Amino acid sequence: MSRRTRVQKRPVPSDSVYNSRLISMMVRRIMQSGKKSLASRILYDALKAIEERTGSDPLETFERAVRNATPLVEVKARRVGGATYQVPMEVRSERGVALALRWLVQYSRQRPGRSMVSKLANELMDAANETGSAIRKREETHRMAEANKAFAHYRY
Repeated sequence: MSRRTRVQKRPVPSDSVYNSRLISMMVRRIMQSGKKSLASRILYDALKAIEERTGSDPLETFERAVRNATPLVEVKARRVGGATYQVPMEVRSERGVALALRWLVQYSRQRPGRSMVSKLANELMDAANETGSAIRKREETHRMAEANKAFAHYRY
């Protein structure tokens, strides 16, 4: 990464089915080894399963899950005089959404079960209802920031 110039952010195109940028970002997080069509099929099938189970709009449920899993503060390591402090920092909205999507995919992969579709659907429904591993990770991140509030004056 160049130190001279800032990297231009590339715009994320919206997906063709739901016309949502968030869905497109999630497909890219699910994708492994460049298999984008498989990743999109997994996500669309999971959204279909959510719609069948809850009877509500799956896009709304998905957006609520991402909103609930998005952290507001995080801790970053900062070296001051030979000691390393965990300094609480506010999370930019873009990074917060990226973390939420990453956690949702990570913890749905770790769930017991056979198909990724059912695991992802369950994790999304849990996150929308403010339960599940991704929500626990967000709470843990907030607790760490709260515990290290004394080092807030070391912000960059």
